[in-house]
Amino acid sequence: MTRTDAMNLSELQARLERISEEMIGLIRVYDLDATSPFDVIAVARAKITRPEDYVRFLELSLEGRIYGEAASAAMNGKSPS
Repeated sequence: MTRTDAMNLSELQARLERISEEMIGLIRVYDLDATSPFDVIAVARAKITRPEDYVRFLELSLEGRIYGEAASAAMNGKSPS
């Protein structure tokens, strides 16, 4: 059983909220102002000065994607893959 298999929709949404809050904090600190989703990584790479924060930004991006897909699957009654 994977970690998301044991999580219900409420837990997935709560995790997404925590990810969003942390991501928004980094966006504000570094004034990340990408105008397109395709520019987000390039803007982050250029503006985030601490390597630890850049890595965390990438982690949050990936976690958000994974938990978002799991929540979407849960809402549609499918098992996350």
